[in-house]
Amino acid sequence: MSEADFYDELETRSADERTVAQTQALREQIANAKANAAYWKETLDGVDAGEITLGGLKDLPVTRKSDLMARQAEAPPYGGLAASAPEDLARLFLSPGPIADPEGFGRDWWRFARAFYAAGFRKGDRVINCFSYHLTPAGHMFESAAHALGIPVLPGGVGNTEGQVQAADFYKINAYSGTPDFVKILLEKADALGTPLGLEKAMVAAGPLFPSMREEYEARGVHTRQCYGTADLGMVAYESQAMEGMICDEHVVVEIVTPGTGDPVEEGAVGEVLVTLLANRDYPLIRFATGDLSAILAGASPCGRTAPRIKGWMGRADQTTKIRGMFVRPEQVAAFAKRHPEIAKTRVVVTSDKNKHDVMTVKVETAQDLDPATLAETAQSVFKLKATIEPCAPGSLPDDGKVIEDARDFES
Repeated sequence: MSEADFYDELETRSADERTVAQTQALREQIANAKANAAYWKETLDGVDAGEITLGGLKDLPVTRKSDLMARQAEAPPYGGLAASAPEDLARLFLSPGPIADPEGFGRDWWRFARAFYAAGFRKGDRVINCFSYHLTPAGHMFESAAHALGIPVLPGGVGNTEGQVQAADFYKINAYSGTPDFVKILLEKADALGTPLGLEKAMVAAGPLFPSMREEYEARGVHTRQCYGTADLGMVAYESQAMEGMICDEHVVVEIVTPGTGDPVEEGAVGEVLVTLLANRDYPLIRFATGDLSAILAGASPCGRTAPRIKGWMGRADQTTKIRGMFVRPEQVAAFAKRHPEIAKTRVVVTSDKNKHDVMTVKVETAQDLDPATLAETAQSVFKLKATIEPCAPGSLPDDGKVIEDARDFES
């Protein structure tokens, strides 16, 4: 390994060096949060920023992503969690839910450039970015990462596959960023048009990268790596060329805890992912419970990076589910049903078709004849996703408390 294989020297530092640096960064972050954000001033009352250690994080309160909507409704726009006012930020997002997310000024504010570099993205590449640029931050997250590496971006966004293929061919695009399943859609559209699509590498997120999907892309010469992050936290962990788990970002502390608690699990056990941001002064999230499941892997990556690793995204600790890159929440299911009082019970079921594309079905119990097209329009309005409506007889849906069922097979 040479220095050129790593984004910076932070990736190969010793565990002791990382602990010392992250402890100092944590203390500065807590002091910043208490001084500039009303929520953290109250939540961390009594915590001495100058004395906190990484091991002491387990004694601090947990802040849950699932509570953000309610907090932001009470104290808009950011529930008192942000340390910067809207007028001091670069972009203001409103993701479905709705949940407000900020973006501050600065190079690679979301910290995804490290993931791009580990995936082999370099100056000289040209990337088509197929994440949405509208209201939600994903498009800007990945564009800013490419720009930090000096890589030009074709802002493809979502949809209009024929136009995207033509533009990618025109600009001789060789790299992709977006959801895992959209790579296949672009490749198939290019085949149908008879247009060469010279993709060589891909960075994917916001959905499952099935082993069979990766194998198919690799067979077509598209070397595909994935990363894990959220609209709130930015980048959390990423794959390297070793492809043995995901390496945690140098500017976060990741804990794995028993779901619904702040209690750490044993190394290797599956639990909920908690993340503390060390470098983000605008949005200083501390012990932020993502609702995602993962596990810590023992040892360091064979690629030479020494940061802790997680197994990757292993599902949801709650019923909130990511479908085609968008979160679907129980609150949205309730909002859908509320628009149609004739519905007795609603259940969203997500499956995969033969091409591993997400399929969303909204099952509704009703004793009346309802127009599926009308319900589909409501689903599109509430979930921001297309869904198939499946009417069900009263009493036929399981009585298990679930309103969202993830029936996808993540192992094949």
